[in-house]
Amino acid sequence: MKKIRRRSANAFAPRAAARRAASVALALGLSAVVIARQPPPPAAPPLAWVAVKPIDPPATPLPSEAASAAVTRFSFMAYGDTRSGVQPGVPGDGDILHPEHTRVMDGMIAKVQQLARTPFPVRFVLQSGDAVLRGQNAAMWNVSFSPIIERLTRGANIPYFFSAGNHDVTTMPGGDPGRALGLHNTLTAISKLIPPEGSPRRLSGYPTYAFGFGNSFVIALDSNIASDAIQFAWVTDQLEHLDRARYHHVIAFFHHPPFSSGPHGGASAAPLPGTGQKAPDRIEPQTIAIRTMYVPLFRTHHVDLIVAGHDHLYDHWAERYDDNGATYRMDSLVTGGGGAPIYPYVGEPDLRAYAQAGSSQHVRVEHLMKPGAPADNPHHFVVIQVDGDRLSLEVVGTGPTAYTPYNGSAKLALQ
Repeated sequence: MKKIRRRSANAFAPRAAARRAASVALALGLSAVVIARQPPPPAAPPLAWVAVKPIDPPATPLPSEAASAAVTRFSFMAYGDTRSGVQPGVPGDGDILHPEHTRVMDGMIAKVQQLARTPFPVRFVLQSGDAVLRGQNAAMWNVSFSPIIERLTRGANIPYFFSAGNHDVTTMPGGDPGRALGLHNTLTAISKLIPPEGSPRRLSGYPTYAFGFGNSFVIALDSNIASDAIQFAWVTDQLEHLDRARYHHVIAFFHHPPFSSGPHGGASAAPLPGTGQKAPDRIEPQTIAIRTMYVPLFRTHHVDLIVAGHDHLYDHWAERYDDNGATYRMDSLVTGGGGAPIYPYVGEPDLRAYAQAGSSQHVRVEHLMKPGAPADNPHHFVVIQVDGDRLSLEVVGTGPTAYTPYNGSAKLALQ
């Protein structure tokens, strides 16, 4: 009987396998029939192409690195986040000339005129991203952003440099259609303002570039793809081969800040229910890449200043670290007050793990000022003064009263 059972089992095994295979085939066949009977998805409407107009450059370009080598005293301006909001029924980007950005620009042009008569004239402007609400929309550039910038470039003859924000190009990786169109529009808008494709100071195909003026070197990167290996290698190469005997100051500007106490900083204002303890930080991937990849690189090459935005407020952090027996300082500004709806202070980010990761260099981070409520945190821009080996700044607000975030002062020496 046992042999019969074995023989019977062996005899049935192929039949069972055949039945399973037939079941799978039937299921796949039925699925194919169901799929075949479904109506095809509607065709996407054809893309209505609208060309972005390149922003006109100043009549007098920034002098070359060689021509400006002897310059050690000047100023430059920094700001960001000039896009409109999304309030229903309120005209925004693509409809009107942005009113808040216009007010900021009024103040910038007045400051340019004021400093033109001093030893520290404004030589260029840095914008840290989010020019418009949706970078894929050409009208938003042509109607609401570019005409304001041309007041500065054509009208005041000031060079203007831009780094891409998430509203300009999205945070999607290369190859994404939304990023591709946003990047195309961004690069077209700034094509006459930044180093050209093929330049040794430009990473081709990216909004990533650098320039030198006087004793200062400035590098722009796309923080929306902060983990991109090609971009990181290019930035590393630029810094590794930089003549630091010539360039005493290195400034990096991009959109996502390493630290912020606003909504994008990751901190939670409320404790976890029933615990009384602060909730864990929710750190954006771009911020993680900036902290873990770029900031250590910046320490290696003693970058002096980071200019960023993303949070629509003013914030200032100073990181100190030790390297080869000396202590260095790297300031990080969040200057996202270029016209976008103002954000409030949310809370302090938890930087204990960050400090621990940099413990070999005794990394410590100081929060120099804290943003307040939107009413106390106006739209603004920053003037950075270069005086030989010294840097200092002044924050200029557009509100009805003077903006004095540093214990009653608008100015601070970075030392």
